[in-house]
Amino acid sequence: MMLRKCLILLLILYCLVNQATAQELSATVSIQSDKVDNQVDPKTFVQLKTQLKDFINQRKWTQDSYGNEEKIECSFYITIESESSPGVYNAKLSVVSNRPVLNSNYTTPILNMQDPNFTFKYQLSQPIEFNENKVQGTDPLEANLTATFAYYIYIILGLDYDSYTLKGGAPYFAKALNIVYNAPEASGINGWKSFDGQRNRFVFIDNLTKGGMEKVHDAIYSYYREGLDQMADKFEIGRGVVLNSLMTMQEVQEDNNNTMLIPILMQGKYTEIAGIFSNANKSMKKQLINTMAVIDLTNLNKYKDKLE
Repeated sequence: MMLRKCLILLLILYCLVNQATAQELSATVSIQSDKVDNQVDPKTFVQLKTQLKDFINQRKWTQDSYGNEEKIECSFYITIESESSPGVYNAKLSVVSNRPVLNSNYTTPILNMQDPNFTFKYQLSQPIEFNENKVQGTDPLEANLTATFAYYIYIILGLDYDSYTLKGGAPYFAKALNIVYNAPEASGINGWKSFDGQRNRFVFIDNLTKGGMEKVHDAIYSYYREGLDQMADKFEIGRGVVLNSLMTMQEVQEDNNNTMLIPILMQGKYTEIAGIFSNANKSMKKQLINTMAVIDLTNLNKYKDKLE
């Protein structure tokens, strides 16, 4: 009987420890490959999807302990555009992450980003490996697969930590920056250099880490932790904080006209923001529309239709 009790206790302890050290992410991976399906072994993308999902979800990305209910929900969507040579694919990558709002059943989008320059090499039985000390690996095109995913994982972590603790994401943005500085280099690989267009991985992490952009991190924290998380109990106060946070982003955008950061942070936020201010007074609605004209011009007419 005593042995049985000891075994049960050990099992409970193991489960608690395992839960406390669980990995950080709960990710889904989707691959759209219609354009090349007639050229590629159908098992290729099935295997790639499984390996990438395991790479994201089973690797430990931080030193912190996560319970299963604390995992960050995120999704990665790969659209294969062409096969430039055997096993080398030109693709687009979309990355989405969400965050629960305190004391509610609502989940808020925190990142919704599209990367149109994702070239990588993958063949059946190819291992999915990543070493922060050797980002380029032995084959740059193979390494570009995991380097790109690791980059976005650290972006997801950084934004999530920023939303709970003031400037809490800094260590993870630094890791993403390290990947950029040591990124794979080969013909066909784009997105890691400052001159690879106006919107790329270099520019995005540069916006997140360079001096003069500190107010963005303040605004992220205020928007989520002091704004949305307060709304269940103190809606009016939370809404006021959200507006002030958006106005801070407006100030940053006006001071840094070429930044891609603020428009990216606003991706997928229209429904949420318009809903928050749907019953606001005229003065608050007017201020919101003026602010969104600077930081979310794409959806400005939607805000006007909803709020004016």
